[in-house]
Amino acid sequence: MSATSQAFAAALQMGPGSGQPVESVGSPLLNLAGSAVGAFITTLVVGAILVAVVPDYTERKMATLLDEPVGSFIYGFVSLIFFALVVLVLVITIIGIFVAIPLVLVLYIVWAVGASIAFLAIGERLVGRDDGWTKPLLVGAGINGALTLTGIGGILTLAIGAAGFGAVLRDFLG
Repeated sequence: MSATSQAFAAALQMGPGSGQPVESVGSPLLNLAGSAVGAFITTLVVGAILVAVVPDYTERKMATLLDEPVGSFIYGFVSLIFFALVVLVLVITIIGIFVAIPLVLVLYIVWAVGASIAFLAIGERLVGRDDGWTKPLLVGAGINGALTLTGIGGILTLAIGAAGFGAVLRDFLG
């Protein structure tokens, strides 16, 4: 191997400009567990806020979601694709980044609210709400975390989140 080839191979193993080897951030299993914990906590916190601050709205959206799950899913999924394309176009135009960043933040909040409502509806269906919101909230958050932990359950989590996203967006967009 020539000196140039050896230098090139060594450069590939080094971080850019650091002179230090590039280290992996973490194992995929650890990243998956972190995502599951994040999904659980997000659903739990957002759901608790919704139940405490706007319980009537939460119940209405849960009813909408349970009455029209397919329509809510289609509305949410199509809206998700539409907004992803809008954000992509805004980012490509460079100047649109100033609009894209707040839009992404608002969409993330709406997604978190919708997904929390969807998982709360599932939790309520499974354990009822006779004792208050604590059980359905914990069950819904647990389901979200468990599905995320399985990896392949992420697809189901995406579908449930899209249905909740659609139910919330239908209220805002008509």
